[in-house]
Amino acid sequence: MTPEDFPAKLDLAMKALSIGRGRLAAELRVDKSVVGRWISGVNAPTGDNLARLSAAIATRRVGFTALDWECDLADFGRAFGVGEGATGVDAKDWLPARVLEEAMLTTRARGDAYEGFWRSTRPSNDMPGRFIHDRIFVRKGGHGLLTFKFGVADMRFEGVGFPIQTQLFGLCADPHTGIFLFVILNGVIRDRADVLDGLSLTLHRSGGGAPVAAGLLLERAGLLSGDARADDERHEEMSKRHPLAPEGSVSENLAQRLNRDVAPQALIAAGQYMLTMPFATSLSRGPALDGALPA
Repeated sequence: MTPEDFPAKLDLAMKALSIGRGRLAAELRVDKSVVGRWISGVNAPTGDNLARLSAAIATRRVGFTALDWECDLADFGRAFGVGEGATGVDAKDWLPARVLEEAMLTTRARGDAYEGFWRSTRPSNDMPGRFIHDRIFVRKGGHGLLTFKFGVADMRFEGVGFPIQTQLFGLCADPHTGIFLFVILNGVIRDRADVLDGLSLTLHRSGGGAPVAAGLLLERAGLLSGDARADDERHEEMSKRHPLAPEGSVSENLAQRLNRDVAPQALIAAGQYMLTMPFATSLSRGPALDGALPA
């Protein structure tokens, strides 16, 4: 641990994880003034206190160890979603506290069920009857929620995911075009998620940026390696693949599910009035018996 920058690192971690001095002191079973001296640089934790401090942070940022204190301040900040190249979020400023707490508790308990690489299947906005494969990367972030990355063609959406009850909500934006992407996915209750379905809402890039909604299926395409940089590079390579699904590669049943007919005439024929993806009939599930992952 580098003594001179430890106070800045601890202060950064506490702010990124929304931990107050009193709460941290109670978890570590030390007096609040002890945490204050660490932050001010009067003292630094050693031995059991450093081990307990690192363990407390690891419960909120999976994979954190005492060795992470050795990183330089810039790398340490990026690991917690702060600084250039980081995906930061301060959801407490706009999300109701009880909802944010539930999302963070669920992320801590079940977030690893959604971490990994995914391939989406959704109707193409530009080519009726054809389908698009986005490349998606999900992992726990230093802010206590899930981070989402969607890569398709030249667009790279980045944002945050909120697991709430039986759904997973995602909010992302492409930094170059300013286009937002919203997703609501049916979650998986107990198993690791290997298939998720739901709805997406974004803007059509042409035609004045008209809002467009579509059905969405996500299939797991890989697991995290444990090397954050290697995982980032893998996602970028996957995102460079041509997104248009080969003609005929999407089954008729899935095509109809994602591209269904809705509105008044469909309702008369016992169909749906609005585009929905009910949890009761969701395709979301855990690992397949054969363990196969899509390319």
